[in-house]
Amino acid sequence: MAPRQFQDHFSSQAPTYRKYRPCYPRELSAWLAAQAPARELAVDIASGNGQAATGLAEFFDSVIATEPSAAQLALAEPHPRVSYRREPAERISLADGSADLIVAAQAAHWFSWPEFVDEVRRVLRPGGLLAVWSYGLFVTEPAIDRLIEDFYRVVVGPHWPRARRHVEEGYRDLPLPLPGCATPRFEMRVDWDRETVLGYLGSWSAVERYRALRGRDPLELLTPPLAEAWGTAARPVRWRLQLKTGRA
Repeated sequence: MAPRQFQDHFSSQAPTYRKYRPCYPRELSAWLAAQAPARELAVDIASGNGQAATGLAEFFDSVIATEPSAAQLALAEPHPRVSYRREPAERISLADGSADLIVAAQAAHWFSWPEFVDEVRRVLRPGGLLAVWSYGLFVTEPAIDRLIEDFYRVVVGPHWPRARRHVEEGYRDLPLPLPGCATPRFEMRVDWDRETVLGYLGSWSAVERYRALRGRDPLELLTPPLAEAWGTAARPVRWRLQLKTGRA
């Protein structure tokens, strides 16, 4: 069965994505490396512009980062141990049993899932690990969290692609026919000012679809109340990662 056609939700805002998307914690990359049967080859599927791939490169001899969007790859972070390839998640150009680790960071909900899982089982070596993770809304303080929740669900909610529901459900409805392992809790944490938060929200696919369909920027509706609630100082922001694993 051929994979479904690539649904490109991010090429048009690739520069914004690179500038404002948070990086994954080093502790996550270290833990994944510790679970892998060796540290020769890790594969980052739908790498975007390399946030997960460059983190894994600290711990693996080589990282292959695949991504179907040429615009994202054009802005990918260079690293001497990371090789970028333009290809879909369901067609990994690696030999059978060659990878110690395969990851998909905030991306698995876009895949043709059964075909992706079959490809993972082919490429992982015995004992190799698959790890997929997602994250939802950030949290900072209740008044701001309520504003962001309303913006997410009410203002741009109708413009989220249907696959977004997998993120909201923590990938629990994406079956993984591989034995899992117990996972620690991981979080992304940053200190952001208001303008950086608005830049991050502008990287959402639903915001871009709102702009394209309605001819205006939905962030204009959020900016005044966010300015009042946030103030001018930087605030701590965090996202909890929902991590799902399976071992070949």
